[in-house]
Amino acid sequence: MPLSHLPGSVLFACTWNAIRSPMAEGLMKQLHGRRVYVESVGVRGHDVDPFAVAVMRELGIEIGRHRAKTFEELDDTSFDVVVTLSPEAQHKAVEMTRVMACEVEYWPTFDPTLAEGSRDATLASYRAVRDQIARRLRARFPVSALPEL
Repeated sequence: MPLSHLPGSVLFACTWNAIRSPMAEGLMKQLHGRRVYVESVGVRGHDVDPFAVAVMRELGIEIGRHRAKTFEELDDTSFDVVVTLSPEAQHKAVEMTRVMACEVEYWPTFDPTLAEGSRDATLASYRAVRDQIARRLRARFPVSALPEL
């Protein structure tokens, strides 16, 4: 996809804006820098998850200072593409964009907080989610800026 075909702005949304959508926001910013305006929200807000921070740092992406926000806290709702990562966010995005010319894409993404087991097993679950999102981003908004996972 040539850069001219990239959307001007992308919103990533999940349930809490604590894991999946901040990961997607950080990965997209690494992938496209300032070529695309990127933001993330949740249906509800929650502090960024420490496991998400840890697995993103493995790629050199810092999301530890991320401040969660909800759909209602968006300053601007005129995005070209809204990517939802949870069923709740999908419903909220469809509701928000009902009267807008905006693409809404649903990328079903596992909630890694549901994984059980040791710390290593938990981190593996978070890495799997991070890597799934990275693959989807490279496929949907391609540029060879992200390392292969």
